[in-house]
Amino acid sequence: MIKSLNWGLLGTARINRSIIPPLRLSVRNNLLAVASRTQEKADAYAKEWSIPKAHSSYEALLSDPDIDVIYIPLPNQFHAEWAIKAAEAGKHVLCEKPLALSVGDVDAMTAAAEKAGTFLVEAFMYRFHQRTLKIKDMIDSGEIGDVHHVKGAFTFPLNRPKDVRWDPDLGGGSLWDVGCYPLSFSRYVIGSEPKEVFAYQHVGDSGIDESFSAQMLFANGVTAQFDSGFRSQFRMHTEVTGSKASLFIPMTFKPEQRCFIHIQRGNNTEYVAVDGSHLYVDEVEHVADAVLDGVPSLLPLSDSRNNIKTILALYESARTHNVVKLM
Repeated sequence: MIKSLNWGLLGTARINRSIIPPLRLSVRNNLLAVASRTQEKADAYAKEWSIPKAHSSYEALLSDPDIDVIYIPLPNQFHAEWAIKAAEAGKHVLCEKPLALSVGDVDAMTAAAEKAGTFLVEAFMYRFHQRTLKIKDMIDSGEIGDVHHVKGAFTFPLNRPKDVRWDPDLGGGSLWDVGCYPLSFSRYVIGSEPKEVFAYQHVGDSGIDESFSAQMLFANGVTAQFDSGFRSQFRMHTEVTGSKASLFIPMTFKPEQRCFIHIQRGNNTEYVAVDGSHLYVDEVEHVADAVLDGVPSLLPLSDSRNNIKTILALYESARTHNVVKLM
């Protein structure tokens, strides 16, 4: 028989509605419980989403012996604290991005998971999708030649004034929330780490970067740039320029079940179709593959650490108006 993993939601955050359907579709993953700060709120949420068990505290969920995996959708400031507590309780963890707000916290989370023998992975859902893996294979096989430049964008109007992403004390800001995606993608497809960065930001009355623009120089001579923000219209795309061809990837971080890669060679454009899964399905299935079958992580914690390290360097550059060297 196929063993399945029982999941618990650590909180009732809005992002839960993205992870619940994939868990319901999965054969090897089962949504069993949710926790909130009060029993009343937990019960109401469990009833709304047909979740069998409701816990009145996060601690109670971590103490539940029936739970194998904890999903952490909390504000960024609390990721490290609860990922460490979950590991200490013997639970595997899928933690929303960004994994943490400091390199030290990533190291502490990694150490806790290693000590407990549990699996911990950052919830960059696009990294597990078939189109992303296809793009990486195309680039690594030399299909577009040598990569010269990567350019990306992820912006949208954040119109909810009480949203936690406006709060600097909770790890708010466009770079932490959406800029982390094109940064992660650039590092992934280039296959190395930036050696220096330069950035601009617009900080509003909220105290967070409402828009952010970044430039990066990588160790192998490749350049990359991206912008993120909460003030502009919705944009989500990436262009990878090579010596033989360029790739354009629409909806880079939210690919649909059937999606496309645009390959530009001179004046000719080829549209390569990729049949994948519904968004977030590959993410939860990868957790099962790693926990139950020992499959190596497609997003190792060292990768998450380097993304956080680069984010912090970009913020430093934006604050000081200087180039920041990472190596």
